Order: sequence, then C-alpha cells, then structure tokens
Amino acid sequence: MAESKVKFRIQGHEKFVLRDGWINKALSIVPQTPNAFSRKDATDLFGIGNNMVKSLRYWMKAFGLMTENSTAGAKLTETGELIAKYDPYLEDPFTLWIMHSNIAKNEAEATTWFLFFNYCDSGDFDKTEIEKIVLRELKKYVMGQTFSEKSLGNDIDVLLNMYSKTKEKTDPEDKSNSPLAQLSLLKNVEGRYVRIHPDRRILSELVVLYELISMMGDSDSISIEDAITGKNGLAKIYNLSGVMANDYLDRLDSTGLIRVNRTAGLDMIYLLQKKSRYEILKEYYSGKR
Repeated sequence: MAESKVKFRIQGHEKFVLRDGWINKALSIVPQTPNAFSRKDATDLFGIGNNMVKSLRYWMKAFGLMTENSTAGAKLTETGELIAKYDPYLEDPFTLWIMHSNIAKNEAEATTWFLFFNYCDSGDFDKTEIEKIVLRELKKYVMGQTFSEKSLGNDIDVLLNMYSKTKEKTDPEDKSNSPLAQLSLLKNVEGRYVRIHPDRRILSELVVLYELISMMGDSDSISIEDAITGKNGLAKIYNLSGVMANDYLDRLDSTGLIRVNRTAGLDMIYLLQKKSRYEILKEYYSGKR
C-alpha cells in the first residue's frame, strides 16, 4: 500500500509580509461577507491590492483564524472569533503569541515556519545557513514530492522580515511593519539572525498553559522533556531556555493549574484542570476587560 503524501505549502503569501491592519480588515469583513475573498470587488472591499488580498487570505488560514470552502465561503475559527471580539487590532501581545503558536506549528499551510522553528536550533545564523537547514528538512519532510527552491527562498525572506526588525528605529506609522516583529524573537545584526529569548513581561503563563494543552491533546500529562524540547516544544516555538521554561512550569504549578512532578526521575507535567485551549483564551481575554 502506497504511503499517503504529506501536505505542505510554500509561498502562499504572494511575497507580502503580514502588515499592520490587515487582520482587522478580515476579522470585521468575513463574518458579514463569507464570499469576501472570491468577490470581483475584493480589492475595494478590503482596501488593498489584488495580490495583497490573496496574501491576506493565506495569512488568515496560516494563523488559524479562518477556514474556507467552496460552498459556505470563509468563516472565522473559534480563535478568530475570540480575537475579533476581544482584540481585533492585535494590541495585546497575548494575541500575537497565539497567532505565532498557530503558524509555527502549521505543518500543512506554513511548512517553512514549522521547519524553521523546529529545526533551526542554532541561536545565530545567516540567511544562507537557514536556507540550507530548511531545505534539508523540507526534502526529508515531503518524501520525494517536488517543490520550488526559489519559492522556499521567498518563504524564508518573508519569515525573517516578519519576525525581525532591520531598522534601528521603526516608524510606528509605517503600515508595512509586521505585528509579529513586536515579539522580538529574531534580531537582525548586520545580516546575521539571532534567536532571542522572549520578554517575560509580555509572555503570559497562560500562553504556556495553552501550549501544554495543545501538546497533550487527549491526554492529561506530558513529560517535561517533550514539553520543552520535543516537537513544537516550548524551547523551539518560543525560544525559551530550559531554565525559563521550568520557571514557567513552576509558576503554573503554584496556581494549581498543573502539577510538575520531578521526584523519582518521573519528570512529568499533569493537567489538574481539564480545559480546552479555547477556554484558556476566553479566560485570558475576559479577565483583561
């Protein structure tokens, strides 16, 4: 029996980095106009160019904010609905972390993002080194399926521009800026890209809890090693050091939301309150009102 092909996608963004204000347009328009992206007047509706509309359509799916089918058209996901209700302008770093989590783990729709955050483990590299690593991993991931190396290069350009700021001083009125740059996960230092540990002041414990619940799936436990350094682990997706990750786990333990057991070599994390990822989002946003 032949193996089923893995789903992957590169360069769905038309070479446009996600720009400030784009997501808000889609969050407000899609619920009222499910066929917004397929309409002939889509450029007028969204107030951006034709290729930008295609790019926005891609980003909404890649960030897990929207689904779309040929019959019903576009629809906000539960995450998209919550962000539309509580933070449509992406003003809260919590929202950006959730969007980052979604795209960095989106193997099928944002394959380059998944490969970069999971396999580019070095803390300091140039673009050529990144391209070599991601190309090597993509070849293994697609298992013989063909792809364009040029398109992969365009993906990497967009990813690096999305997360890093190349100017010493960024004009807050420049709408070409990507909101994801606010997370400061990458720093461009004279052409070399440095992975930066997140600022504890803007990375809520509830983001980490959201991630743990995602990793556990139908289970209520996970090993500390898998949670931190495994596939889509905290060290990979959030650039957390082992010390920082364990500090977050201990803080969550002190709240009674999880129990961290390091005795007798168990090194396990147990979820004490069964909650969905969406309940975590609701609790965070409602608590901020």
